[in-house]
Amino acid sequence: MSEIKTIVIAGGGTAGWMCAAILAHYLPKSMRIHLVESEQIGTIGVGESTVPPFLELIRRLGIDEQDFIQKTQGSFKLGIRFKNWRRKGEEYYHPFGSIGGIIEGQDFYQHWLRAQALGDDAPLQAFAPATEMAKHHKFMLPFKAPRTPIAAASFALHIDASLVAKYLRGHAEANGVTRHEGMIGQVHHHANGFISALELSDGRRLEGDLFLDCTGFRALLIEKALKVGYIDWSKELLCDRAIAVQTENVSDPHPYTYAEAQDAGWRWRIPLQHRAGNGYVFSSKHLSDDDAIKTLMAQVEGEPLMKPMVIPFRTGMREALWSKNCVSVGLASGFIEPLESTAIHLIYRSMDFLLRYFPGTDCDENLIRDYNLRMAGDYAEIKDFVVLHYCATERDDTPFWRDVQAAPVAQTLREKIALFRENGSLREGVDELFRAPSWQSVMEGMGVRPRRHSPLVDRLSEAELRATLDAARTQLPPFVAQLPGHGDFLRTHCPAERPKVSA
Repeated sequence: MSEIKTIVIAGGGTAGWMCAAILAHYLPKSMRIHLVESEQIGTIGVGESTVPPFLELIRRLGIDEQDFIQKTQGSFKLGIRFKNWRRKGEEYYHPFGSIGGIIEGQDFYQHWLRAQALGDDAPLQAFAPATEMAKHHKFMLPFKAPRTPIAAASFALHIDASLVAKYLRGHAEANGVTRHEGMIGQVHHHANGFISALELSDGRRLEGDLFLDCTGFRALLIEKALKVGYIDWSKELLCDRAIAVQTENVSDPHPYTYAEAQDAGWRWRIPLQHRAGNGYVFSSKHLSDDDAIKTLMAQVEGEPLMKPMVIPFRTGMREALWSKNCVSVGLASGFIEPLESTAIHLIYRSMDFLLRYFPGTDCDENLIRDYNLRMAGDYAEIKDFVVLHYCATERDDTPFWRDVQAAPVAQTLREKIALFRENGSLREGVDELFRAPSWQSVMEGMGVRPRRHSPLVDRLSEAELRATLDAARTQLPPFVAQLPGHGDFLRTHCPAERPKVSA
C-alpha cells in the first residue's frame, strides 16, 4: 500500500467545489487535487436551503461568514413553515434549536405533555424561540443574545447555489486546487477495476489515486463506469419531478423556508436577499409538467427571472456510495426530495466521513464498508424523517394523497412512530442530524401525540409546572417583538448587492 497523492474530482457545482474546498483545507498541501468541470453544464441557482451545521462548516474552513452571506445573496433561516400537510388550512413550524428548556433535569417536551393533560392549551411552538421569530419575521443572532428568551434558537442560511459554487471555487483554488475545463469522454481502469484516469473529450488525461464522482444525476463514474446499482425509494416517496423558477422579491425575505402541500406534491419558497427560489415537487403519475408549471406560476410572488425548469429525479441512494477508489457525492450518490433541506448537508457529511476513513491507494475494504454503513445510515434517517411528513397525513382529497396514505412505510419509521405514540420516547443515535425537537415538532404538527407522559415529570407540583410554563410563554413574545425585522437585520449587517444580470 502507498499513500494517495492525487485526488481527481469529476464535476463542479456545489458538490464538486465543496468537496474541493474541504479536502484542500484539511489534507496536506503536498496532496494534488484536480477538479474537472465544463461550463457547458451549468449550476442551477434558484435558491438553496441549508441546515445549521452548514454554518459550522463555513467557520471551520476559515471563511468569513458575513462575506459569504453577502456574496451568495444569503438570508437567514430559522426553520421551515409547513402548510396544508396534515389537513388543508393547517400549518406548523419545524424550528431550529431548542424548544423550552430542561426542567428539573427532564426534557421540556415531557413537561409540556403533562401540562396538556392538565388542560393547558398552549401549543408546543409557543415555547420555541426560532418559531416565534420566524412567525413575526424577526431576526437576531441567538449567540449575541445570551441569557435571553431566544438564546436557545439556532439558524441556517438560504443561499444561491450557483453563487456558492463560485465562492467555494475561489476558496479552493486559493488553497491549491487545480481546475480543468472540459467534458469527460472516457474513464480508464486498472486491471483490478479501480479507476486510473479520466480522459477528456479533447484527449487530455487526468490520472489519480482517488476519484470523487460529483457529476450529478449522470453519475458518470459510480454508475456508468463502475456499474454500482441504485436502491429505489420511489414507493415510499411518490414525487419524481420538480419545477423550479426564480422570481424577484416583492417584500423583505421571510426568515424561514416555506413548504406548502399541493394536490400532487408540494411547493417551496426560499427567499434570498433580492430574489426568491420557487419550486413544485410533484408526482408525474398524478400531474403533467405543463399543469405543474401552470400551478406553480399561478402561486409565485414577483416577476419570474427565468423560464421554469423541469427537473426529473429518482428518489433513492447508491447500493454503495464508495466503490473501489471512487466516492460518489451529492446527486451522484442519491437523492431525497428537498423537504428538509438536506442535500448540501449530505455533501459535507460525505467529506467528513471520507476524512475519517481516508485510505491508502489500495482503498481497504474495511474502510469502505464502514463509510458506506455510516452514509447509508444518514440517508435512511433523512428519508424516514421526510416520509413522516407524508405518512401521518389525514388528507385524502386527491388521488395523490390517497396514494400517499397507501404507500409503504419503512419498519424503522413505523417503530419510531409507535414508540413515540406511547410516551414520547425517541430512539436517537449518537450522530444524527435530526434531534428530539425536530421529531417532536413534526410529530405534533402532523397530529402524532403520545398517549401519556413520563412519570419522571410528575415530581414537579402542578402549581410549579404552570408557573414555569407561564413564565416561559409570556417572556418570549415581548422580547421577540423588539427585535429587528429580518430584512432590516440583513440591510444593517450583511447587505448583498442587487444582481446586475437576471438569470
